[in-house]
Amino acid sequence: MPLSDKSRTVAGLLQIFLGGFAVGRFYTGHAGLAVGQLAAVWVPALTLCCVGTLFSVVGGFVLWVFMPLGTLWPFIDGIVLLARGGTDSQGRVLRG
Repeated sequence: MPLSDKSRTVAGLLQIFLGGFAVGRFYTGHAGLAVGQLAAVWVPALTLCCVGTLFSVVGGFVLWVFMPLGTLWPFIDGIVLLARGGTDSQGRVLRG
């Protein structure tokens, strides 16, 4: 099986440290997954800023439920990339 020109170490570290911007997934070429991670992190944050001041119940719900879930996904994804590797957008295994 051919190897990717992308590194799993670089992808994992980018996900851990810049996961809120989905940099690791953009690096591997998974744009759809990266946009999903961006939405999971930033939609609750923007909802909290815009709606949370008007409706404190909604803002509190978003803060305590969705924010931790959205920020954990990229972090855990980075750990999985470091531990198991993954593939790039063409399905090639990431280099070690």
